[in-house]
Amino acid sequence: MTAHDEWVQRDAQVVWHGFTQMATFADNGPIIVDRAEGRELIDVDGKRYLDAISSLWVTTLGHHVPELDDAIIRQLALGAHSTMLGNGNRVVVELSEALARVVPVDDPHFLYASDGASAVEQALKIAFQYWHNRGATGRSTFLAFGGAYHGDTIGALSVGDDGFGADVFNALRFPVVRAPAFDDPACFDVAAGLISEHASELAAVIVEPSVQAAAGMQLADHAGLARLGAACRAHDVLLICDEIATGFGRTGTLFASEQCDLRPDLLCLGKGLTAGYLPMSVTAASGRVFAEFLGDDLGERTLYHGHSFGGNALAAAVALRHLELIEAWDVLANVRERSDELAGLLHDRIAAKPAVREVRLRGLMGAVELAPPAGARFWGRRVSAAAVERGVLLRSIGDNVTLMPPLTITSEEIHRIVHVLGDAIDQEASNP
Repeated sequence: MTAHDEWVQRDAQVVWHGFTQMATFADNGPIIVDRAEGRELIDVDGKRYLDAISSLWVTTLGHHVPELDDAIIRQLALGAHSTMLGNGNRVVVELSEALARVVPVDDPHFLYASDGASAVEQALKIAFQYWHNRGATGRSTFLAFGGAYHGDTIGALSVGDDGFGADVFNALRFPVVRAPAFDDPACFDVAAGLISEHASELAAVIVEPSVQAAAGMQLADHAGLARLGAACRAHDVLLICDEIATGFGRTGTLFASEQCDLRPDLLCLGKGLTAGYLPMSVTAASGRVFAEFLGDDLGERTLYHGHSFGGNALAAAVALRHLELIEAWDVLANVRERSDELAGLLHDRIAAKPAVREVRLRGLMGAVELAPPAGARFWGRRVSAAAVERGVLLRSIGDNVTLMPPLTITSEEIHRIVHVLGDAIDQEASNP
């Protein structure tokens, strides 16, 4: 028995993995990571894997970055955590000041949590209470899009579309006004019409700017998103932008909303906020939203919501240093250059394969949608597994193999990803 086999057995005895059928966990060749360096993960047997999914879309600058390690060590000497419920912490103030300078939100104020779904849940509650505090009755509904995924808490599941097992919880989910998915060219015009029709009922519209990531990297028409924002403003409906996946440079600008002429009332950030180092998310509220919560001490206008670890000092320290490095290293320029290179390689070497239905890419968010033969099952997983065997960590969403490399990825590594992906597709196409 190898070290890997032993660790898989120990894992299966005590760990419950998300989005994983544990009865077959060990049969699907999971890697067990021992350590990480640069843009590679190293398993317990010493085998290296290029992390081409950024450890589920969170790792921006790579693993074990000395400057980020040092930021945590410095903060650790000052203190790991103190509550933000009624008190503050210097590094959280500094992070909030830095975020305020760059987020596409007017006069922002920041409410911290630990994961993307929690940031969305906060935004939904804020939007609901905003209208309550204003004395507006009936503004309790949300408009969301087909194909949307906003997380796994009950509110986030409700505004998300069906899929990923969400239908099991239908009895707990609240109803929403549902616009078509991004793959419908008319989705934003339909959404604008629904906003006009339901304006008196809507607390907010929630949308993933530019890319619906979990839907298989479905790409949005930016002009359509701009029209959506205009419709929200025209009918006085709050706009929530979920940039959990798209934020911090992933699409080539610091925030995808910038490309869509969107200035949301509420902005949800997570994943790349701390460069993948520590769990942290945040909901940014505009000044006009924040103002509606000001009133008597402990009065009814107060937002009675918060998390024990919201605004964790260690996470804030690394998030602040991360923002500085994105600018200092000109990371966005690398994203745009590598995106152009990846687009060309996917077009030349992948898109024309008979086993490929479509390639979608924006920035360094990509998916290769496979075209499995009739009756074939688990093609996305099989292609991803074949890539892992070749030392490139990929993950599928249905028949979509997702490509989300770190933002510091090199040209050589982009070539390696595409080469391995091509070989993996060819292998599975020859064994349908």
